[in-house]
Amino acid sequence: MKAHELATSQVGPAQRGWILTADLRRKNGKRFLRKGARIDDAALAEWDQAADVILHLIEPEAGDLHEDVAGRRLAEAVAGEGILIRPPVQSRLNLAATRKGLLRVDRELLLSLNRINGLTAFSLLDKQPVLPGKIVAGVKTTPITVREELIKQAEKLVAEAGSKPVNVVAYEPQRVAVFATEGLNDKMRQRFRDNVEKKVRWYGSEMTDLRFIEHHADEVAATIQDFLDDDVDVIFAAGGNTIDPLDPILLGLHQAEAEMLHFGAPAHPGSMFWIARIGEVPVVNLASCSMYSRSTVADLVLPTIMTGVGISGEDVVQLAYGGVLDREMGFRFPDYDVEEVDEPDEEE
Repeated sequence: MKAHELATSQVGPAQRGWILTADLRRKNGKRFLRKGARIDDAALAEWDQAADVILHLIEPEAGDLHEDVAGRRLAEAVAGEGILIRPPVQSRLNLAATRKGLLRVDRELLLSLNRINGLTAFSLLDKQPVLPGKIVAGVKTTPITVREELIKQAEKLVAEAGSKPVNVVAYEPQRVAVFATEGLNDKMRQRFRDNVEKKVRWYGSEMTDLRFIEHHADEVAATIQDFLDDDVDVIFAAGGNTIDPLDPILLGLHQAEAEMLHFGAPAHPGSMFWIARIGEVPVVNLASCSMYSRSTVADLVLPTIMTGVGISGEDVVQLAYGGVLDREMGFRFPDYDVEEVDEPDEEE
């Protein structure tokens, strides 16, 4: 590209296709052209209305891409499944979720794209639950024109990675069964049932069974087996005493030949959390009937489980970064009262 400084009175057909680096006003003070706009035939036809100012203009050269063109190609390289690329706003293109799901961000690939000078791509944090209409990422080129070879470099990085850096993984319907060993009165049982059903429905899943059982290992094991015989996908286990190795739920898990994926969670509150697995069926701990609460450690792992991709002990370990779950961490939890959002693009 070549940079030029010209008075508006010096601009004519020879500058067709050149690009403004700042807004240009009309003589009456209203905007005539935005920053980044090309001088085209329509603009030249009304050029006598432009204010008498000194302009800084970019003359594109062969191999240069306008920021909107370059930005679109960069957005297409970044945006994966479940994402809509919105039109450019002041050269920034926002990427919005088209479905309810779990945002997955390939952090290293995203950083690699940003190491290409002049290209920027940015996102929300990995593993956030998002709703349709949520802006989850954005891209922007810093210069007004970008060498096409830089965009090709970004496209090559993504192609070699084999997947896009930003995706929204949809939740898959799950059959969920729940048992609780807490001694609860009828009112508390109904409250528990309503809260669990609300959360399960939010993921598009179904609670197939809820049982309040005696706090005995044999009954825990028998209940789990009943659920497995009914081909459930996820089991919630409410109650129990995590610090007691002789707790009936823990003993019942052993009888059911469950594999403990991770015992304890690197988060507060919620460090007494555990998650086990029997075959491919996760068993999720709801310590002290914690599903009464709006936001628990269980609510941080459920979005992963409800995608149907499975869960591992490492998924719990990863909670450590950001594991201080104070009020400012509310954005990490699903909003079970909302089905979609309509986040507008903001003018710069």
